[in-house]
Amino acid sequence: MSRNSGMLWGEKVYLRPLNGEDAELYYHMFYDAEARRLTGTQKHITKEQIAAYIERKAEDDSGVLLLIALKDTDETIGDIAIQDMDRNNRTANLRIAIGDEAHQGKGYGREALLLMLDYGFGILNLHRIELEVYAYNKRAAHVYESIGFVREGVRRQTLFYNHQYHDVVMMSMLENEYRERYISMKVK
Repeated sequence: MSRNSGMLWGEKVYLRPLNGEDAELYYHMFYDAEARRLTGTQKHITKEQIAAYIERKAEDDSGVLLLIALKDTDETIGDIAIQDMDRNNRTANLRIAIGDEAHQGKGYGREALLLMLDYGFGILNLHRIELEVYAYNKRAAHVYESIGFVREGVRRQTLFYNHQYHDVVMMSMLENEYRERYISMKVK
């Protein structure tokens, strides 16, 4: 994928749309055991199902699914999505996954989140963006809080994974919280 295909650009990463050629990459990127655990992925999927998923997402106007790529190498390292958009109430859900553990903890996910939040609040005109994180994914919860997401509650024992139940922490950010924290900084 060429550099010209990026949609949103940061210092270390850029976000770009998926296309049919990405099915193989997408399949391998998220078949890693740790990536599956962190995302709570239980179902096993085929490459054909991934290709069909990419096709469906291209036609779906209730969300934006983008791949996260490194600016220096063009390597695709994860994905991020604003999904389940409710245009009337101006709300949506956000999810992110970095596939390979070697790319975690380097600020790539944080930068991708900030790019997508800017897009969600500044282009899509959303009022509220929410997410869920499994209680055992403390590193992700810490990143979300450091960005400005507010904990709203816990859905107890929501996920059954690896022989036990796990809680889900619900978090959100409102447009005014985002603008106070990030847009007012740009203006100064």
